[in-house]
Amino acid sequence: MQFVYHPKSGEEILEIEGEVYNYLFKVRRHKKNERVVFRNLKDGFLYFYDITEVSRKRALLTLVHREKKEIVPKKSFHLIWCVVDPKTVEKTLPMLNEIGIGKITFVYCDRSQRNFKIKPEKLQKILINSCQQCGRSSLMEISFAKNLSKIIKETNNIVVLDFSENKVKNTDNIENIVVGPEGGFSEKERELFRDLKVLGLDTETVLRSETAALALSMKVLL
Repeated sequence: MQFVYHPKSGEEILEIEGEVYNYLFKVRRHKKNERVVFRNLKDGFLYFYDITEVSRKRALLTLVHREKKEIVPKKSFHLIWCVVDPKTVEKTLPMLNEIGIGKITFVYCDRSQRNFKIKPEKLQKILINSCQQCGRSSLMEISFAKNLSKIIKETNNIVVLDFSENKVKNTDNIENIVVGPEGGFSEKERELFRDLKVLGLDTETVLRSETAALALSMKVLL
């Protein structure tokens, strides 16, 4: 764990309860007078606190000093991901966060199952835990779009990942890219892509949606 998240990190006195309390004092076994590092995942600072009071369900920590240390993605990268099983998203999200994706927009495509419902609050919790582990100092942005047609009209410089002789290269300056669901894009959707740049991954195997998203992200960002 690189730091502990608390939304009020930066205040002179930090009151700790609930899950954070359990983690610090029951899992990590911290004690009075020890020092703990916090972030609020908004301002890029590390906040160093000393534990000054500990009771059965509550603790008070005092701010000692702060240090500006931003660990953020080096490139702007927006993954437009056609909705797949939420369990798959939840499992893959920490890896995408570590790689350095700046934003994911989820959109229902023709072959997305409509009963799949992605819960933003659950994704945020997963991202917070991932940031605590990998050290990233800001949260990935999560958004939702009604359909592919709308997001294509509203977003500039979109690239589509599909079967193509033109392969993704490490040197490609990709900012916004669409990755399809299980089963790929429909012919109707491919009509939407006629005026867009379409790229493929250099493999002969058929990749799952999450595998394609991970491979693509690593190719472009790392």
